Parts: sequence; C-alpha cells; structure tokens
Amino acid sequence: MTMEHLNDDLTTLTTLCTEQGIYIAPLMLEQLVRYRDCLEQWNKKINLISRKEDAPVIIKHIFHSLLITQHHNFTDGEQVLDLGTGGGLPGIPLAILHPGTRFVLVDATGKKIAACQDMIKQLGLKNAVAIHTRVEELKGVVFDTVLSRQVARLEKLCAWSGRLLKPKGILICLKGGDLESEVAKALSSHDDHSNFPTKIELHPIHGVNPYFTEKKIVIARG
Repeated sequence: MTMEHLNDDLTTLTTLCTEQGIYIAPLMLEQLVRYRDCLEQWNKKINLISRKEDAPVIIKHIFHSLLITQHHNFTDGEQVLDLGTGGGLPGIPLAILHPGTRFVLVDATGKKIAACQDMIKQLGLKNAVAIHTRVEELKGVVFDTVLSRQVARLEKLCAWSGRLLKPKGILICLKGGDLESEVAKALSSHDDHSNFPTKIELHPIHGVNPYFTEKKIVIARG
C-alpha cells in the first residue's frame, strides 16, 4: 500500500464515520486500513471478496460492517459469533473497534479461515479467533450475539442461531434486496428453532452511502 493510498483510506473512513456519529480512535482507524490491505493481499490468493468491486473495499466491506454499531452496543465480555465469516467480515472490523468483546469467526472453508487466522495475527487482535467448522457442528457453546453477512436466507440463519444464542440473544445480519418473504418465513417457522425469532427489525442504510442501495441491517430477537 502506498502512503498516498493509506492516507486516502484513512481520510475516507474518518469522514464516513464522523458523518454517522461513529467514534473511532486514530490507532483503530489505522488498524482498519491495515486490515483492508491484508484483505486485498489475501484476496489475490483466494476468493474472499469480489474481485470486480464497484466500490472501494474500505467503504463496501469495512465501513459497511461498522454500521452495525449504530444499532447494537457491543459490551466488554460479550460473546459474539461471526457465522460464515469469509474474509473476516463483519467480525474483524468490529473486533478492532471493541477490544473488550470476544469474537469467534467460523467458516466451513478452510482456506478462508487460514486467511482470517493470518490477518488476526498480523493485526495483533487478542479478542478474536477463527475456527474452521460448519455451524451445524458447533456444540456446547452459546453466544450473546450472532453476526452474519449475506451467508444464507434469513430463515436458515435463524434456525442456526436459535440453538446458539443465550436467552435474549440477538442475530444481526447485513443483507440486501427485498426481504419481505424471508422475514415472513423466518417468523412463521420460529417454533421449529427454539422459538427464535419472535421479532425482526429492518434498518435500511441506503441513505448512508450511494453504494448501499437496497442494503439493510436486519436484527432478529427472541
């Protein structure tokens, strides 16, 4: 990464976060830009994010992940599962912002987890681990919060999350498009997965940035 590119990304991310009232300490901003560099370097080796981007990675992937903080207050000691993390999204950006929160990143693709493990090490994150497993194979663990980014349809995410969430736990998804049928099916089938969810909120973010047309933050609650 050139110094000019680094400064451009720092300026872009600082401006976007300031506009949305998201406070990030300068060292965390630098760490987020370092993560962007790691993500792009790994993406040359394995497919973590689209290689035909219509937006800068710092906006479309990293800032996008940070918007979750506008709808959820991550706390010290909170246990968070990033389900189907891919290249560490949204878990790694949020772990940078919330060093007191514990993030477990899982994915069924070993190469993606190897990339996440390397990036976590390079970034020096002590509050995040990446594990190669299928969500169906997670046993004997429960979380306060489950995160997911365009991994599966909402009813399937709720089915997976129902047994992995503590009482009053929540599922937060970054999704796009028309979600009416997904929401209806998830709510109607909640009896099949631990009575989860009983409520689903949709928070459109199209007004935040032109790249987020039809994007929403979805929160499912028990």
